[in-house]
Amino acid sequence: MDDPEHNLQTQERLLDDLRQVIENAEELLKNTDQYNGALYQAARAKLAQALLTATEELARFEDTQLDRMIALTAAANRLHQDLTGEAKILRAFRPT
Repeated sequence: MDDPEHNLQTQERLLDDLRQVIENAEELLKNTDQYNGALYQAARAKLAQALLTATEELARFEDTQLDRMIALTAAANRLHQDLTGEAKILRAFRPT
């Protein structure tokens, strides 16, 4: 279960799920704007705050994932001594 490829796929699924939840919550907020009752407004305020937090977390996760990918790419370039862009591209298409 500690397979890096499996972990990456799991993280991607979680990020995709979080994106979907955010989109659905944004749609819900947009479609319930006409309700003026105190309970509706309180629920909408809580949802808006949760949506803000989720959006910030998603951005943080995406930044972390991007930083990790950049670091792994740099490590692979050093390991394989890819000094040019051409060498990096050719190695990417070389059969393993």
